[in-house]
Amino acid sequence: MSLETLGWGPAFEHAFSTLVSQSPLSLVPGRVVRQHRGLLTVQTDTRTLLARTAGRLLHQAPGVESLPTIGDWVALQLPDGDGEALLHAVLPRASVLARREAGSERDGQLIAANLDVVVLVAGLDGNFNPRRIERALALAWTSGAAPVVVLTKADLRPDADSLVAEVEELAPGVPVLALSSWTGEGIEALRAQLPAGKTGALLGSSGVGKSTLVNRLLGEARLVTQAVRAEDDKGRHTTTHRELFVLPGGGLLIDGPGMRELGLWGEDDGIGQTFTDILELAAGCRFTDCQHQREPGCAVRAAVSSGALPEARLASYERLRREQAYQVRQRSASAERDHRRHERGRTLMGWEASRSKRRRD
Repeated sequence: MSLETLGWGPAFEHAFSTLVSQSPLSLVPGRVVRQHRGLLTVQTDTRTLLARTAGRLLHQAPGVESLPTIGDWVALQLPDGDGEALLHAVLPRASVLARREAGSERDGQLIAANLDVVVLVAGLDGNFNPRRIERALALAWTSGAAPVVVLTKADLRPDADSLVAEVEELAPGVPVLALSSWTGEGIEALRAQLPAGKTGALLGSSGVGKSTLVNRLLGEARLVTQAVRAEDDKGRHTTTHRELFVLPGGGLLIDGPGMRELGLWGEDDGIGQTFTDILELAAGCRFTDCQHQREPGCAVRAAVSSGALPEARLASYERLRREQAYQVRQRSASAERDHRRHERGRTLMGWEASRSKRRRD
């Protein structure tokens, strides 16, 4: 398989060439195509092989964001025989999709790297939730990739077109596709969003039909699927790993476990790109620092009062802004603590080395 088939391009070629010129090791480029717990599978232009992360990279990484994830381009030292490759470096990413780790206030979780498209999947059944779609859009915009909203199970809803129109209002300029993996409706429209060499990743909760969608795009039943629970319309976790698939036509698609929580992560203004309508209204407020509460001359509150802006959308915007601000404060405090701990460790190591030298002398 050629590297170009996997999305290799001039920027990655330049980064790799620079790395090789500065390393005494014999390294080859590859892309992480499968991730299961701590195990990585990497595809080079000639081989598919398991790889483990070099100890130096593990110990020098300032955080989880610097470690390899699905979709990363990496520099490998190949084994002499059939053993594991050694992963020495992660090439600079074109984009990275991440979320706040479930149950944590300060830690992030990488979802996928080097994406061109983030496919936000919601089911047109009990899973449909406009507020969750807004949150997913904010994550997608923050990643640096372009979002596409996919509404699955369109065959179950005679009013699918009206729901598409509702989501289009939430996501100005973002493609919104209603499709059915069962009938094939809308599949080609989604395929057109993933041309040859471009990488997408599916983002959605369990039960929205991601695995079924991948099977339909592949034209074969590669992934195991399960029905949602009839008693509560909740999905079951069928996929337990992340994997990159090459689709017929050359597009690339990453699938992984469903995510019930989509905590914001990162400081980029994905919220602003998600709520452009509110920002445009805010430009007409009397005060530049208007908080859209009870300030006189608030154009945003006026739009809510007139019905032009739904109260629920404004509430979602304010909730996500508060969450993002809180996460930035938590990350800054955590980074400062980690830095102080690191400096104390270096000071202690220096003191121990000095004492050992004095003893030898």
